[in-house]
Amino acid sequence: MTTQQLYAEIIRKKSFLCIGLDVDLDKIPPHLLATEDPIFEFNKAIIDATHDLAVAYKPNTAFYEAYGLKGWHSLEKTINYLNEKHPEIFTIADAKRGDIGNTSAMYARAFLEDLAFDSVTVAPYMGRDSVEPFLAVKDKFTILLALTSNGGAFDFQTQKAGDGELYKTVLKTSKTWQNSENLMYVIGATKAEYFTEVRKIVPNSFLLVPGVGAQGGSLSEVCRYGMNDTVGLLVNSSRGIIYASNDEDFAEKARGEAQAMQQEMEAIIIDWQLSKALD
Repeated sequence: MTTQQLYAEIIRKKSFLCIGLDVDLDKIPPHLLATEDPIFEFNKAIIDATHDLAVAYKPNTAFYEAYGLKGWHSLEKTINYLNEKHPEIFTIADAKRGDIGNTSAMYARAFLEDLAFDSVTVAPYMGRDSVEPFLAVKDKFTILLALTSNGGAFDFQTQKAGDGELYKTVLKTSKTWQNSENLMYVIGATKAEYFTEVRKIVPNSFLLVPGVGAQGGSLSEVCRYGMNDTVGLLVNSSRGIIYASNDEDFAEKARGEAQAMQQEMEAIIIDWQLSKALD
């Protein structure tokens, strides 16, 4: 998938919603536990109920790795289902990898080639040679952790480093790496006041934005400071959507929560389009 195709899907659906598929067996509806693969059955129901509202899905791989081989198999079935049934939807392996070059190359092969995700999240701390193996995979995207939504982000990411904060150094330095046009960035919604600074450095990149909803981030604030000429945002919601109900109506309730977010996004996109037309 290209960014142009992703933008076209955003405009078609009037949505930039990404749904996080972070499946905890202790939280899913009990009736699913009797099925052969509860994790996949849960994901399939969520996808079937929301695919017309979302432009991206983001399984956090920790929620699958925690269940060993069975969990990994559920992740494989989930991405295969998405790629077969909804190839127009952008997929994100939220794996937060990053290691020495030959190891990163194997991670890239695992997520971008074998599992065939469109993108993978990567930690930048080890620098160029730990990230470029991901960037080398043709027609795939690397989503770099830049300014995250957790409270501990302030421990390092906003500390002074040279002429500015560390997250700015990450953004600026990453633009010098080979195939940097394949970069996207994680910028937390709980840090909405930073989006103006982020856009000064990476005006054209897509930003994956966690933290709206359960973590308290404001969608309107994120859009006010973070949207660019191609919208440029993928706003993620996980728990607020997928765990809207613990009963047999869980997929219907998830759709209701997703639709509420999509409708808010639709209003924002319409206003944004009108604004562009007037400029």
